[in-house]
Amino acid sequence: MYWTNFPTTAYAASILLILAFINLFLPIKTKLKIILANSLTIIALIIFIIFLIGLWIHLNRPPLRTLGETRLWYAVFLILIGIITFNRWKYFWFLAFSNFMSLVFILINLFHPETYNKTLMPALQSYWFVPHVIVYILSYAVLGVSWLVAIKGLIKSYTKLNLFGKIISFIFFPLFFIIEILSDEKNENSEKILKISDNIVYIGFAFLTLGITFGALWAKEAWGNYWTWDPKETWALLTFLVYLIYMHLRTHYKYRTKLHLWILSISFVFLLSAWFGVNYMPSAKNSVHTYSQTE
Repeated sequence: MYWTNFPTTAYAASILLILAFINLFLPIKTKLKIILANSLTIIALIIFIIFLIGLWIHLNRPPLRTLGETRLWYAVFLILIGIITFNRWKYFWFLAFSNFMSLVFILINLFHPETYNKTLMPALQSYWFVPHVIVYILSYAVLGVSWLVAIKGLIKSYTKLNLFGKIISFIFFPLFFIIEILSDEKNENSEKILKISDNIVYIGFAFLTLGITFGALWAKEAWGNYWTWDPKETWALLTFLVYLIYMHLRTHYKYRTKLHLWILSISFVFLLSAWFGVNYMPSAKNSVHTYSQTE
């Protein structure tokens, strides 16, 4: 499988994801809706998995080096987590959100194609490379879903206030507002939504912790130190601490629902900065993680 095959793969899977998204809002029986949504999304997931396996074989290395490759994994993990959470709680907006976010990252790759290199620099030829990156991307996908849930909770909070709140939510989050209007879960409240996000955050935080741990072990092997305060490492630590603060506040201030929702929403900004935002900062020019900027 070659990178030149990606557009065909992406278009085929994207059509399936869009059909699954549309299906969620059709006036058909719920049982049929669930079957169609699952079937279309699972087929899209299988298409991407086949492409990733083929690309891995062709490159003779894990396709995890460039931003484009990690975006592809992120899209796949979003689809996978969307399927799992949808079938766990049967909330249509879970799958709608995850499919939409996956489409965004697929389109970014289509508009900004990456150049794939068959070789890896020496620092990446470590057995810690694959588990470190995969666990990190998985944590990003899980925590990304928690962000979607938080946005859902915020809209649920503010659209109940007044017309102004509804207008603001529509301006800044039109997709979420539309899904809220069409959602079958009319009796949900922000606290119930936040409890769902807690379960997701705990899982994502566990993977994030593993990612930092594997990264430290990898750094020791590649550069001789567990931690060097590299910009990427610093932002990873900040992301870790922000989510830790969220969990601490949830434990000791259980009923500050809006505060928790805002912190969870802002935490995702730190995550995005740690993932690729830091690459555009002046301090990253001498970073040992500059290999991730390969285009």
